[in-house]
Amino acid sequence: MLRGGRLPEAAAYGAATYFADSRAPRGDRHVRVCIGTDCFVASAGRHVEEVEAALGVGVGERSADGRVSLQTAHCLGYCYGGPAALDGDRPCAGPDLAGQLAGRKAPQDPPLPVTPGLRSVLLDERRASWQVWPVMVGVPDGAQRVRDEVDRAGLRGRGGAGFPTARKWESVTASSDGGPRFVVANGDEGDPGSFADRMLMESRPDLVLEGLALAGLACGASTGYVYVRSEYPRARAAMSQAVAEARAAGHLGADVHGSGLDFDVDVVSGHGSYVAGEETSLLRSLAGLRGTVAARPPYPTQQGLLGRPTAVNNVETLATVPAVVSSGGADYARLGRGAETGTLLVSLNERFLRPGVFEVEFGTPLRVIVEGLGGGLRDGAALRAVQVGGPLGGFLGPDQLDVPLSTSELEAVGVSLGHGGMVAVDDRTSPASLLQHLWRFAASESCGECTPCREGTRRGAADPQTTALDDPLLATMEQASLCAFGRRVPAAIRSLSAVRWG
Repeated sequence: MLRGGRLPEAAAYGAATYFADSRAPRGDRHVRVCIGTDCFVASAGRHVEEVEAALGVGVGERSADGRVSLQTAHCLGYCYGGPAALDGDRPCAGPDLAGQLAGRKAPQDPPLPVTPGLRSVLLDERRASWQVWPVMVGVPDGAQRVRDEVDRAGLRGRGGAGFPTARKWESVTASSDGGPRFVVANGDEGDPGSFADRMLMESRPDLVLEGLALAGLACGASTGYVYVRSEYPRARAAMSQAVAEARAAGHLGADVHGSGLDFDVDVVSGHGSYVAGEETSLLRSLAGLRGTVAARPPYPTQQGLLGRPTAVNNVETLATVPAVVSSGGADYARLGRGAETGTLLVSLNERFLRPGVFEVEFGTPLRVIVEGLGGGLRDGAALRAVQVGGPLGGFLGPDQLDVPLSTSELEAVGVSLGHGGMVAVDDRTSPASLLQHLWRFAASESCGECTPCREGTRRGAADPQTTALDDPLLATMEQASLCAFGRRVPAAIRSLSAVRWG
């Protein structure tokens, strides 16, 4: 909730009973265990029962003495080393997760592997932060120059929707009533299997902040917010520390660098909701309301936070902006393929021989990523399917990996790119159990605002095997759901059924 905000008692109660973190019973020791797809396939679905046995408490419960409580989360950002849990804010991860939580093993916090590409933008270790902002804020046409370079770059949102960034900013600036405007960094990356945003917020929060500041300049905003998932405590701490350091250096605050412009940033924590990654849900959550999706239009660029024009950008998008403005949009546009310019941070889960974050150009064949960069599967396991773009993205079989890393070409085969996460599924996981897992995720994380998604996901979770692919339920969800969550579930279900399981 925004600092200093005031809500009616009913609104506060509604929010408190909506978010998973506030609903969960709390003991002196609170553990969150990941049940995302990556952790599910890492343990063949067994780790949750093992954790319950180790702690002596069931999911969603608190022990009788009040000492221990257990909550599930659909991703903790440890997809490269799962299964995982947060013991308080302390991570534990690996095949002996239950032993770590029981105290029989030392807690393991595997480092996040990062591999730059041949032509890296975000993962170029030589890239310094806060080099572009002082220049742009100090020239009369700085805002226009930022918008022009981002437009020339063809930069699109990296959060899944792929909307042109410059067009979004121009829509915000179209408001000429003189009132406040806002910019928001969406750090609520929740797709199980994608952990690139966590990596950026923890290791390069300065780049995210500089990108947010440049977005504020481009949009004529004086206030920015960074909304970070509660499941990423280290990212929240790193972003807060980066804001304090930026203020001390004069990059944020009043009269930035003597320019006469004011711009400051606040870091806000989420409360446990996958759908809060959708921009209207995020803005409602940021205002202290239930994180349900709002109908559009009006769009957030017209009526967003507190009813004012607001630009919401994914943290990877924002972290790319300083490089685009520094090197020039035309230079960035030379990367990629066709209209999909630049690079994308791709996440590979722990089933791969080489898991981690890789920076690749758009147009790179998935087979190069899966078999070349990822090295295929570990321990000689057989690849059965690859989930692309999280639970709402879809599945491809080993014989479908020649499709390029491209939003349009993936959509042509029924898959959405999303955040760019890739979860390899091996022969330890059955298609039936994976189907059930997918439906349970959808039912658990539906915000419940619209009937097609709310009732459709509940029905699918209750009886996943008999929900026929041509069931009118799927068509209704696809056509009538309020946001991409409900509209994408049917495609993900169909894509899994289309995989030729060996």
